[in-house]
Amino acid sequence: MTDNGITFINVFEIPADQLDEFIEQWRERAQLMRKAPGFRDVRLHRAISPDARFPLVNVAHWDSAEACEAAGGHPAVVASVESARTVAVANPALYDVVAEHR
Repeated sequence: MTDNGITFINVFEIPADQLDEFIEQWRERAQLMRKAPGFRDVRLHRAISPDARFPLVNVAHWDSAEACEAAGGHPAVVASVESARTVAVANPALYDVVAEHR
């Protein structure tokens, strides 16, 4: 574990008419994830432009990749993700900070 931890970013391709329902399901998943060891924070961003390729972007911070992966393997999270896949195409990955400016 480093002080910076890791960042999980997931961009979603999803039809506009499914956004509100997806956001509600995301909130339920976030409640599960926030109880997991190593969880730091999570935010779901909604594109301002209706023409954005990725209308929703999830950004979460974890103590480690292992903590993130363990939380994602929880049976309730797995079931919720499978349900979400019926309406959205997810593009998840883990990232390290390589540059910063404040």
